[in-house]
Amino acid sequence: MDHGYADQDHGQAPQPRPEAAAVAEQRVEVSVVVPAYNEASRLPKTLAAATAYLAAQPYSWELIVADDGSEDATPDIAAAAEAADPRVRHLRLPHRGKAAAVHAGVRAARGEVVVFTDADLSTPIEYVADVRRLIKSGFDVVIGTREGVGARRIGEPFYRHVMGRLYNYLVQLLAVPGIKDTQCGFKGFSGAAAREVFGSAWLYRNGAAPVRGPLVTGFDVELLFLARKRGLRVAELPVTWRHVDGSKVRPGIDSLLMVRDVVRVRWNDFRGRYGR
Repeated sequence: MDHGYADQDHGQAPQPRPEAAAVAEQRVEVSVVVPAYNEASRLPKTLAAATAYLAAQPYSWELIVADDGSEDATPDIAAAAEAADPRVRHLRLPHRGKAAAVHAGVRAARGEVVVFTDADLSTPIEYVADVRRLIKSGFDVVIGTREGVGARRIGEPFYRHVMGRLYNYLVQLLAVPGIKDTQCGFKGFSGAAAREVFGSAWLYRNGAAPVRGPLVTGFDVELLFLARKRGLRVAELPVTWRHVDGSKVRPGIDSLLMVRDVVRVRWNDFRGRYGR
């Protein structure tokens, strides 16, 4: 499948390292996708924690850094991690926002279980074990939730909590009733469900127009709306979520973009773009 993101190289194609080629041919049980935009200050710690955890697991894995056109040292950090361990993959993408980066990373993933998580690991990487367990038990989609019994929010600014609750009321009213947290940046899919949901999405599926600065949107709502529409089994996984300084969320413009995306989901459905 042509993902449409990689720069075209009209010279001689680079030859993969033998160990990288061998890894590419192996069965991958778990793929972890980390979208990253200008994350040089946090990415080294994130990659160290994620690879240490995954390396201790009994299954095969890959870690994909979906680099959203970063302008700092993020590409160098990701490339160095890829060179050190062929199970780490660096996708160098044009800057089109988090949603486009997640789409590209998931489409490139080869795992039987595909998880995407934020670059600050505000939801600990150890929850991958719960996602894998729930997928193996028969669920198609597992979403981290910061609401309900067993969930915890640590250090979240009051204004962000209020904004999130107001936004969720709108989301439940228009798109996915009963799901109390669509925006937690930790979600998992079976490989088949990932292909089904991301392949059916309209918002940001081919990348938005080039943007400036961070771009946080409501693309998660479309994914969950499609999962429901396709009759997929969705599990809500209570998580401990910790607010980390340096968030890319802009309270004003991003809130408007997220509301716009919820309306676009309903409009796309009304027009029949998501099928029956």
